[in-house]
Amino acid sequence: MNKRQKTAVFFDRMTNLGFSHAETDALLKAERALSRFAELECGISDCNRSISVFRDEETGRPFYRVEYRVGNDWKERIEPKRDTEKAALQTVARILERKPGFSAFHQTDPRGVSLYIIRPGDIEAGEDVRRLYNRGLAMAI
Repeated sequence: MNKRQKTAVFFDRMTNLGFSHAETDALLKAERALSRFAELECGISDCNRSISVFRDEETGRPFYRVEYRVGNDWKERIEPKRDTEKAALQTVARILERKPGFSAFHQTDPRGVSLYIIRPGDIEAGEDVRRLYNRGLAMAI
């Protein structure tokens, strides 16, 4: 199955669950934003620079930390960052508030899918979603 076919199957599955194409597209975009934010929290680097994101402990606001080489020395620069994680989670919440029984799980390890939609019946009452979130629908194609 090629990428176009996989995408069609995924959108059909979401339509069958009651999500519009626009909602599905917004959820996929939110997953990509969450995934990128998680990657930046871990940091991205090469021989000459390192870029990461951290949250101020008091305010919770995100900032970029850029470390870069100048000759044999390393300099550091801190810059404000738009809170794309919060914005993505707000988008997910706004969509799911119109879908009774559905919830979301935000998985913060950048090595996997960052957003799962938990359908009614995916997780039994009393079960820990943090251990069983992969029973949900991974928002990735």
